[in-house]
Amino acid sequence: MTTASATATAALAQNEPPESEAAASDRCEALGNFGMDGAYVTSTRVVAATDDLPAYCEVRATALPAISIEARLPLTNWNGKFYQTGCGGWCGILGRADASGRFVNAMGPGLARGYATATSDSGHHGLSVVDADWADANPNAERDWGWRAIGETYRVGRNLIAEFYGKPGGDSIFQGCSTGGRLAHMASLRYPENYQGIISGAPAMNETALAGPTLAWMVKANTDADGQTILKPGKEALIGDEVMRQCDELDGEKDGLISDPRLCKPDVSTLLCGTDSDAKQCLTKAEIGVVTKWYQAPVNSKGDKLFPGGIPAGSEPFWGLWLTGSEDGTAPLNPQFAKSFVAYLAFDRDPGPEWDPVDFDLDKDPARMSRAAEMFNSDSPDIAKFRAAGGKMIVWHGWADAIVLPFQTVDWFEKLKGAAGGAEELAKTVKLFMIPGMDHCGILPGPGGIAMETIDPLGALEQWMETGKAPDSIMRDK
Repeated sequence: MTTASATATAALAQNEPPESEAAASDRCEALGNFGMDGAYVTSTRVVAATDDLPAYCEVRATALPAISIEARLPLTNWNGKFYQTGCGGWCGILGRADASGRFVNAMGPGLARGYATATSDSGHHGLSVVDADWADANPNAERDWGWRAIGETYRVGRNLIAEFYGKPGGDSIFQGCSTGGRLAHMASLRYPENYQGIISGAPAMNETALAGPTLAWMVKANTDADGQTILKPGKEALIGDEVMRQCDELDGEKDGLISDPRLCKPDVSTLLCGTDSDAKQCLTKAEIGVVTKWYQAPVNSKGDKLFPGGIPAGSEPFWGLWLTGSEDGTAPLNPQFAKSFVAYLAFDRDPGPEWDPVDFDLDKDPARMSRAAEMFNSDSPDIAKFRAAGGKMIVWHGWADAIVLPFQTVDWFEKLKGAAGGAEELAKTVKLFMIPGMDHCGILPGPGGIAMETIDPLGALEQWMETGKAPDSIMRDK
């Protein structure tokens, strides 16, 4: 322990007044010489307070072989706890989530509440979160993205906390959405005693079934015999309005929301173009075929389901981002994720950048992803060790998610009920919140402005951990 840390420890033990920010800054600089097994500090700096965040010590570190980690340690008023976050897509951009100032996968919300925080790039550097070429013939990087970066970020983060504050600290919380949600579930499975609280949003927990056959199914459905896209941008609102007309009142209330897409079976043949129809206000037979397939669960040639459901009704306002692209020429994200996953992550031998999602064999290829499934998938309902350790877990998912389809989360939760001995017993440790009208991770605003800013799962989890009373909602008060 450094002299500065020893001084801080003595002050804490004797309940002396808190040290100045200047003294804390000296301890921040001293962390540059702090050594750890299998990891090392690369830089330290003090970041001044802003209107939203306290002053903190930023520490960059590397856990071997190549996991880049960032920790943010508040200089004063540390709450004694640790807040770790995941990352989105194929990750690879350290601290990307905090650049937006939003909630999911970001350290900021934890830091603002006094937590010491940490995140990682999951073990590789990438120029884009949709490009997985870093995984080309790189099993170490795949393993780290799959699960190992969680434990290494925890280990390095907790070591930095102990050195900086002179004591190990208390509870740890993990928060993530999308890939970060997959990592949150992985944390409950592989590191069940590390985290007393977990927040999982829109978890891509069955990565191989989702990013393999399901995304490929979407691309195949929208590709004609000549390799051209069938449903182009511009008709999302037309389709969404018709689906809302058919399904809005299935829950007994006309409110512009589809409360449960499982109740909605859209029939878009009502939009079929006639002889004199305005092409922008109707669908061709081929376009109807695309949309009809999208709403269905992907199947193989025998009709076996490859995923618990298809694209949910009510997600149409967000199709421009995920499925169709925009009229200004911006490409949709789902096909990009489909291509990069199978090109570099899915199989034992990577087919590489020439591979196209339309080449995915729905009969043969799912079975070829067993090694990837072992590394990446976190959909097991066996979280008994996490529950036995007293952990609390909040899972949330938007019903209008058009990339990480919400039916997998509901399916997992139903299996979890059985494994836990019923809903009442499970409610002591895990709560699921399905949110009508919400986009993937609440990225785009939905009906009534619903987005990630309209929920507060961290506040709900904190109250649960402190009082023992499970939350009934994660929505912010209006």
